[in-house]
This record gives sequence, C-alpha cells and structure tokens, in this order.
Amino acid sequence: MKRPLPKGQLRTLLLGGIFPVLLFTVIENYLGIAWGLAAGMLFGVGEILWEHRMQGKVDALTWGGNGILLFLGGISLITQEGVWFKLQPAFIEGVMAGVLWVSVGVNRPLLLILVQKQGGLPQNLSTGLRPGLQECVQKAFRGLTLRLGIFFCLHGVLAVWAALNWSTTAWALLKGVGFTLSLVVYLVVESFVLRYRFASIP
Repeated sequence: MKRPLPKGQLRTLLLGGIFPVLLFTVIENYLGIAWGLAAGMLFGVGEILWEHRMQGKVDALTWGGNGILLFLGGISLITQEGVWFKLQPAFIEGVMAGVLWVSVGVNRPLLLILVQKQGGLPQNLSTGLRPGLQECVQKAFRGLTLRLGIFFCLHGVLAVWAALNWSTTAWALLKGVGFTLSLVVYLVVESFVLRYRFASIP
C-alpha cells in the first residue's frame, strides 16, 4: 500500500471543494441545474477514485467532504433546488469547527497533534521540551485550535447566508476564492503570532 501524500489533507481542504463548485456554477449557467449538479457530484466521485488509486486509501477528510457533497447533491436533484448543494460548504465548515472545539475540550488540540505527527514537535512534550517551553507550546496551540474553530464557524454562517440569498456566481466566489484567501491570510497572521510568542520565551 502506498503512503498517503504528505500534503493530501491540506490539498483536499483548500482545493477539494472548489472544483465541484466551479463545475456546478459554469454548467448550471449554460445547461441548467440538473447538469450542474451532476457535474459537481461526478467530480466528487472522481476525486475519491483518484485518491484511492494514487494512495491506496481515501483520507477521512475526502470521504467526509465528498460524502456530504453527494448527499446534498442528491437532495438537490430530487427537489430541483440547488440550494441544498450550495449548503455543502457550510456543513463541512460546521463539522470542522466542531472537531476543533471538541479536540480542545478533551485537551488534545488537533493542530498540535498534526504538527507532532509531521515531526515538527516531539510526540511527548513533557520529555522533549523544557518545562517553560512545554507550557507555552500547549497554550499556544490550544488557543490556535480554538480560534480556527471560530473562523470555520463564522465562515460557515456566512456560507449559509450566501447559499440562501446570493447569486450562484457570488456564492461560488465566496466558496472558492473567498474561503481560500481568507484562510491563508488568517493562518499567516497566526504564524506570526506564534513566532512572536515563542521568540519571547526566555
């Protein structure tokens, strides 16, 4: 079995939901809602099959995102209401916010665990870092995970509003360019905050 791509989950988070949205938006404008939905859903199935072929497995994030896409897309096909398909980003962002907050609640911040798995920090902070730095790292990643959950929650609320009230093109811009740029800018700002905090440790 092949090893997963190192950046597979990040690619899925940033790009996995954009291409179905673009297909849906463009094809719906020319051929109607049914064809737009079919194109977006077929892309989701294709992504699952491609990832399985390339990695030998499908990441949970890919299953979750495309599972929601196919479920809501199916409802949209039955009802002929594209709004259900448009709610997919909000569902995913709501789930992400919940996962991040639960990880903080059980004192296992998801972002800290991911950094440890990538080798950026020792698996056991109590033995790998001196006491002062250990406490700072735990506090910093706990706060970062909590705030990222708030980011996903707020963006999810905006995504619901866009799905219900905006045009398909405006909704697609929010889902694609808007979400990606806002997330990148947010993470860049957070990275500077983390650097400042770690640099101030005596």
